[in-house]
Amino acid sequence: LEGGGMAPLAAMIPPPPPAHLSMRAEIEWLAGSADNARGVALALSSSLFIGASFIIKKKGLLMSVEKGGSSASAGGFSYLRQPVWWLGMLTMIGGESANFIAYAYAPAILVTPLGAATIAASAVFARFFLGEDMHICGIAGILLCTVGTVVLVRFAPEEAPVTSVEEVWSMAMQPVFRAYVCFVLSFTLALVYGAAPKYGKTHVVVYVAICSMIGSLSVMALRGIGIAAKLTMRGSDQLRKRETLFFILWVGCCIATQMNYLNKALDTFNTTMVSSVYYVFFTVCTVTASMIMYKDWENQTPGSIFWQVVALLVNVAGVHILSGTRDSAPGCRAGLRALLSRRKSEEKPEYTHLCACDDDAEQQQQQQQ
Repeated sequence: LEGGGMAPLAAMIPPPPPAHLSMRAEIEWLAGSADNARGVALALSSSLFIGASFIIKKKGLLMSVEKGGSSASAGGFSYLRQPVWWLGMLTMIGGESANFIAYAYAPAILVTPLGAATIAASAVFARFFLGEDMHICGIAGILLCTVGTVVLVRFAPEEAPVTSVEEVWSMAMQPVFRAYVCFVLSFTLALVYGAAPKYGKTHVVVYVAICSMIGSLSVMALRGIGIAAKLTMRGSDQLRKRETLFFILWVGCCIATQMNYLNKALDTFNTTMVSSVYYVFFTVCTVTASMIMYKDWENQTPGSIFWQVVALLVNVAGVHILSGTRDSAPGCRAGLRALLSRRKSEEKPEYTHLCACDDDAEQQQQQQQ
């Protein structure tokens, strides 16, 4: 092109890695720093554990209904008596613990979108352990998630240096972030008391939106706790400060709400559908909250921001392909038609059958009593 028209695009393309690097050095080069590399490794490990926990917990929920217990979607808590469900809970705790540590080393805009690996893992695990089908187009979705993850890691922003938990607290007290918190709490209450009773069993976005918005607040507090823990290990005690204790209390309340409505979603809808929609909503909410509170993009170049957005869109496309072709007829053409068409299938979706099974089980239990 005349006039150097390709120069802006060329500036966005990273140089190749130096030759003769060790595996650890290559990972650090890809992630941009040693801290980012640790965060990436922890986030990917977390995704595998959380993906497995979806399947194990779903198995526990199904076993609970089969034994005559009330379903979680109907407000029951009989799944708490299922050891399998608790195994899934422990697996999720392990994954979330790794995720928590990842936020101490890498910014949320890098860690959160890596949850696409959770979608791919849960789709594979659901195929083998729950007997749920994975469309051939799902392979393309997994590949897109992989490409998006690599690009995102390569252009990840550096974490801004923080020297005390008071700095994190001052970020949380910014007027713009407080306005975001008020909006999230108000909208969540409207969903809980207005939309959930009417549309919770027929629209997956209701339960997932509650989990995602509250989850974005928990991630902001988790990152503050992670920073406090990291600074404490480096000799500056931050864990005993009241700001850290408030963040811990806030995370506990948020996680309790998330688990309640995530259980309702898993008990009502297909596992792949829940995890896919949850990824999109949770990622968007968390990246938005992180940009407001931690200002992740404040010192980034336009090229880095561009590739981060591209990577996020690629991950969303991969997740959409995984979930959109879940119930379509076999074959690539049928998968493409399912992705491009908005017409409802003549067959009932799987969540309708699950709800019907739950209702039948409850009716039989009432008749026996």
